[in-house]
Amino acid sequence: MSGFVSFIGAGPGDPDLITVKALRRLREAEVIVHDRLVPEALLDEVAAGAEIIDVGKAPRRHCIGQSEINWLLVDRARRRRNVARLKGGDPAIFGRLAEEIAAVRAAGVPFEIIPGVTAATAAAALAGISLTERGAASMVVLATGTDHSGQLPATLDWDLLARADATLVFYMAVRGLPTITAALTALGRDPREPALLVERAATPQQRIVPASLGDIANAARDARIESPAVLITGPTVGAATAPIAVARALAPAASAVAV
Repeated sequence: MSGFVSFIGAGPGDPDLITVKALRRLREAEVIVHDRLVPEALLDEVAAGAEIIDVGKAPRRHCIGQSEINWLLVDRARRRRNVARLKGGDPAIFGRLAEEIAAVRAAGVPFEIIPGVTAATAAAALAGISLTERGAASMVVLATGTDHSGQLPATLDWDLLARADATLVFYMAVRGLPTITAALTALGRDPREPALLVERAATPQQRIVPASLGDIANAARDARIESPAVLITGPTVGAATAPIAVARALAPAASAVAV
């Protein structure tokens, strides 16, 4: 008999932003396989004796490959009853979820997906803005600034992104930021459009750098912004009230333990 795998969204960094269902599954799990960016406080919630496996990827450290992660999920599900695959943000958004689902499905292991708060919505909320606005931005585009090889994805339709009457959010945007902004403005997106770069959203280390789309790369360089960070640009970004929002949102709280 195989066990069960719960793919859980841990949220963007604040442990209080995990859902009630996700927290319950985390506490029930006998094995937790987690990424590098999940809130450490959530690991204090696991049951005594649970096996905790860190499979996080980071520069200059040994990383467990995706094929080994897939194997771990199947192996532990076959040996244990409940496996929690804990991913930062929402597991279905740039979380390589499809590969892991394919592995457990091929092995005949039942699974569920528990969504989480993704970095795009968290960063916008903490900056005090809406990603959509009637008459200004009726569409949101989520794109990645880094592909599986660490480079800017070659498949992005830059002409479409430049012309889209939408709020654009680029995940993993730091390395390719100069290229991203140059491509968008060269193809017609207004370089004066307001933009934000949000580093480590919803953590005590969060920083928000506002600038125009044409200047955001220089502003990020001057501020020495590092990954992880998301770029948000579009007509609604100019309403940001970042200093006020950050002060309130990052106040100490312990409700993740009490739920």
